[in-house]
Amino acid sequence: MAKKILVLLGSPRKKGNSAALAEEIARGAKAGGAKVETVFLQGKKIAPCKGCMHCQRKGSTGCTIRDDMQQLYPRLLAADGWVIASPVYWFTLSAQTKIFMDRCFALLAYGKEPFRGKRIAIAMTYADADPFVSGCVNALRTFQDAYRFTGSRIVGMVYGSALEAGAIRTDARVMQEAFELGGKLAAD
Repeated sequence: MAKKILVLLGSPRKKGNSAALAEEIARGAKAGGAKVETVFLQGKKIAPCKGCMHCQRKGSTGCTIRDDMQQLYPRLLAADGWVIASPVYWFTLSAQTKIFMDRCFALLAYGKEPFRGKRIAIAMTYADADPFVSGCVNALRTFQDAYRFTGSRIVGMVYGSALEAGAIRTDARVMQEAFELGGKLAAD
């Protein structure tokens, strides 16, 4: 049975560098037989978590915020794997990506151990040539910590430096890594 992969683009630019990496991961996943769906977070109305803890109460019916995350929760649960793509903004992941991740806290109300075993691929782009100076390492660590805590499995991370929208496509090495990561995500 084909794996279902949900690609979450956390950049405000549809044709940006992190989107280009995510597209290549998706291409690799499709080549590996997976079914892929892409969601552009910038175009969604997703409010920050209110910290009300309603979603964590026994018998909760889910998140109390009625916005576009309500449409994403079932898709997140149904997917075998996620691709999370974000540019580095101000030394960490983008605001769009962070709000999405915060709201995933409510997934616990929608299914038993909703993160356990979820396969995740991370795609990051940044402007500085150095992933430490740029803050990419901060963002990658956020993903590692969050998904280790939830029992998810990060299948791999691909990241590279590019400033102008789409410029990452000229980095043959990182684009090949992205394609291969997609194949790994699609595999059993």
